[in-house]
Amino acid sequence: MTKRITLTLMLVALAVPAMAQERTWRSDVKPLFDAKCIQCHEATAPEYNDWELLDEKVRDETPPRMDTYPHFMSYVVWPATGAMMRRLDDGKTSGKAGNMHQYLGDSDEERGKNLQIIKEWLGDGAWNMNRWQARNEVPGISKEQLEKIKAKY
Repeated sequence: MTKRITLTLMLVALAVPAMAQERTWRSDVKPLFDAKCIQCHEATAPEYNDWELLDEKVRDETPPRMDTYPHFMSYVVWPATGAMMRRLDDGKTSGKAGNMHQYLGDSDEERGKNLQIIKEWLGDGAWNMNRWQARNEVPGISKEQLEKIKAKY
């Protein structure tokens, strides 16, 4: 009987890591993006570098393209380092909710759940507001902060 219990416990211990799958762009973030963000950040929207060339007033009214992994990641890593986090933040990290946080869901609960999916996908400790270069009293992103970003495809 003891051997049977030991064997069962060993099998359960081996199965638990297999059940805890890592978040990926394809399985977790892209479906969320398609449900909540694609309406504005679609393939016909200007790419980051073209968007940056727009007049500031036009840029404020024109969302940039983010519908693919590389486009999305340009707002996480570079050239718009941390922009995704600043825009989606719920205010618990920065003290002020980002202007796109409201679009993550129809309720606080749904927004919180969807934000958590993105945070888990980015990686433990990867959620930060730093830009590529220092701005005012906020330092530029560090190598250590960049290394925390996992964001698997």
